[in-house]
Amino acid sequence: MKKNLLWIMAFVLLLGSVHDLADAQQRRIPVVARLSSGPSGDSLQKAGYAAFQQGLRELGWLESQDVRLEPRWTGDNPGKARELLADIVRRGADVIVANGSPMIAAAKEATTTIPIVMAGAGTEPVAAGFVRSLAKPSGNITGLSLLSADLDAKRLELLKEVVPGLKRVAILQNPEFPQAEMRWRDAEAAAKLLQLQTQPWKVRSLSDIEAVFSSIQTSRLNGMLVLSDPAILERHRAVIIKLADNHQLPAVYPWRAYVEDGGLMTYAANLLEMHRRSATFVDKILKGAKPAELPVEQPTKFELVINLKAAKQIGLTIPPNVLARADQVVR
Repeated sequence: MKKNLLWIMAFVLLLGSVHDLADAQQRRIPVVARLSSGPSGDSLQKAGYAAFQQGLRELGWLESQDVRLEPRWTGDNPGKARELLADIVRRGADVIVANGSPMIAAAKEATTTIPIVMAGAGTEPVAAGFVRSLAKPSGNITGLSLLSADLDAKRLELLKEVVPGLKRVAILQNPEFPQAEMRWRDAEAAAKLLQLQTQPWKVRSLSDIEAVFSSIQTSRLNGMLVLSDPAILERHRAVIIKLADNHQLPAVYPWRAYVEDGGLMTYAANLLEMHRRSATFVDKILKGAKPAELPVEQPTKFELVINLKAAKQIGLTIPPNVLARADQVVR
């Protein structure tokens, strides 16, 4: 009798296991596509993607088991975003994470139904037309704004504090970046308040970057502001940093990655924390929340990072009062 009972129990357990297996096979794993500018091998891109993966793990999403991630990069061709997004939409992703304003703009064009999470909009999301308002996005887009346009005035102010006699500042920008003209006007207005003259440089390629520095001496520039742009400027940040060093030109950059790679200084939100934080929006959407109901988040903490080694190489002494305010000093 006991033997029969054991056989019956074993059979029931077996049926339960088969049923669970069938359920697991039938259960569809949600797909999250993540679109970024530049090559996948870039150190900044790799770190951002790793931070996003970490954010998902912290929320209990196990890759390949609970969620399938499909990262896409445009490589050296920013225009490839449309092609990649067409494939993402065709394959039926559950959420699109768009890394940076150019990718957000492309995603907005590609779909009005698939939820889009902004992984750091470098432009003002309302003015760019990504959302109706920060509190009530209204459409299929939500996520995080990096407020980088608003920070350019602070960056110019810091540059003036550390560069004695600063008068003329080169401003590097990609004219194809969303709201490029507005951001240039904002930076120029901030410069006038600081009694600085500005020289705009529109950069669409590596050769444009090299042309900027070949003209620096004749333009009598003694400072530089690099605006945020993942498509061109961030991809070639190593070249920008090297040329600024060669020309003894103090520069302030949009992200700490520039400073970690040898640039002088930055004042910005923590970009990797923003990528990690973008996972919370994916988590809520996969659990049923609508993007229109999720307010856009803005950073509450900004970091001043200064590279003393870079300062020494160009013969610049950082004032003690500025060093005292730094969140991190690279020596």
